[in-house]
Amino acid sequence: MKQNFFWVGAFVPIVFAVFAQGQSPSPSSADFDVIIKGGTVYDGTGAEPRQADVAIRGDRIAGIGDFKTANAKTVIDAKGLAVVPGFINMLSWSTESLIQDGRSQSEIRQGVTTEIMGEGESMGPVNDRVREHMLRSQADIKYDIKWNTLAEYLQYLEKRGISCNIASFIGATTIREYVIGFEDKPPTPEQLDQMRQLVRQEMEAGALGIGTSLIYPPAFYAKTEELIELCKIAAKYQGKYISHMRSEGSRLLEALNELIRISREAGIPAEVYHIKAAGQQNWSKIDDLLSRIETAQKAGIKITANMYTYTAAGTGLDACLPPWTEDGGYPELFKRLRNPATREKIKAEVQTPTDSWENLYLDAGGPEHILVAAFKSEKLKPLTGKTLAEVARMRGKDPIDTVMDLIAEDESRVGTIYFLMSENNVKKEVAKPWISFGSDEASQAPEGVFLKSNPHPRAYGNFARVLGKYVRDEKVIPMKEAIRRLSGLPAANLGLDHRGFLKEGMFADVVVFDPATISDRATFEKPHQYAVGVKHVFVNGVQVIKDGNHTGAKPGRALWGPGKTK
Repeated sequence: MKQNFFWVGAFVPIVFAVFAQGQSPSPSSADFDVIIKGGTVYDGTGAEPRQADVAIRGDRIAGIGDFKTANAKTVIDAKGLAVVPGFINMLSWSTESLIQDGRSQSEIRQGVTTEIMGEGESMGPVNDRVREHMLRSQADIKYDIKWNTLAEYLQYLEKRGISCNIASFIGATTIREYVIGFEDKPPTPEQLDQMRQLVRQEMEAGALGIGTSLIYPPAFYAKTEELIELCKIAAKYQGKYISHMRSEGSRLLEALNELIRISREAGIPAEVYHIKAAGQQNWSKIDDLLSRIETAQKAGIKITANMYTYTAAGTGLDACLPPWTEDGGYPELFKRLRNPATREKIKAEVQTPTDSWENLYLDAGGPEHILVAAFKSEKLKPLTGKTLAEVARMRGKDPIDTVMDLIAEDESRVGTIYFLMSENNVKKEVAKPWISFGSDEASQAPEGVFLKSNPHPRAYGNFARVLGKYVRDEKVIPMKEAIRRLSGLPAANLGLDHRGFLKEGMFADVVVFDPATISDRATFEKPHQYAVGVKHVFVNGVQVIKDGNHTGAKPGRALWGPGKTK
């Protein structure tokens, strides 16, 4: 049975009255597995909170009400604490980190019980060409690829043991790599049919829809019409379209127009991934961007968005380079970066403002606003945490030459943080009722292999930051609205079955936290620091966080899209 909701106004899901009222059975002496007593319950609909007990039996919520006379194996005193549905990370890059460590430490300790993957690239489908690319791209985390499809990857993680639930979109980039390769060329009619068939197979196996990341090659090479054709197939299975749009800077509004066109022509709901206006010269576009989305919503087009709560983005150092440099894949890029004449051509293009591609070197405002964070090479790892300007000075080189040198020496895209956004714009986005939240990072831990590189602090703090900084401290939105945007809104947007709300019969993904102390601790200088304030977390009725510490439990499941065939 699917959750019941409908769309009104700005496509904010409105749940039927039974959700808002939180109707529950009358208390009885029946035994439960868990009773969370006396907390302030936010049900995920945006309704006013109420003092109540939450009873769990097995993997489901058995009731919400007064259970003073009932017995349970585990009783938690939640007086003075908030009791809420588990949070949904709408943009997770835990694809590899959960293979390394299934505990999902940095996110589960913030209350994230479900991670959504598939921004552009996904862990399936896999053929020999995709497998070779995935193996070549591995950095600190090494793993065997023991699956051929996206669904098999999700089942593989579930079988290994994970503390969080997982679901994924199909990466349109991965589909393109599987069929066409890494070259800048359109699909032939036969190739497009093959791409459609791959989408059909993955949608029937439970994928959530199609994901794109259009600033990066080879995704950059895909024309709008190609994406519409893939989305038409996903739409037949109630799929969604998610996109890191073709521009977040100089052509931000044009990129939104492309997303709206894809949504309209394919008949598919769309979501803007990590919505932003990147580059100071583009900050003034945010009001127009938000207004245009709301105009499209009023016209009946289902468009939503998600965001992370920081003014810096995290991606590869290769995002400083023009897309043609990666025509043919990374091996061709590394060859070009070792050719003196080609380097001069690249350097000239990086220095020249353009609307034809997304130049993060210029958008960041120069090398002092670019932080190198993750290398494959042990020799280069001492540079971790330094600005590009510092590295260039150390090497006595021009910063753009340094960009090319680092990528060529490391033979990787080099993990990088770019300071691109305005805090005022972040607050404007947080205030919008149709924007949910995603970390755009991997869930990790301050131990072992994870300490070899610096993540963006959003890996450890994005969700706690919503509740601490933007709800409690700065009062940008009220707590009940933040909880809806962290749980009910994304669950309804994705069509997740029996997730996202505290209501009898829903799966027992439940978080108990202290509104007075919840806070992020990770910084750009010291990112490997857990957030604080989350006391207890249950996933599918099993306690994963107890008194702020991980229990070691791994009850997470693979979740499937509404189009999955039985």
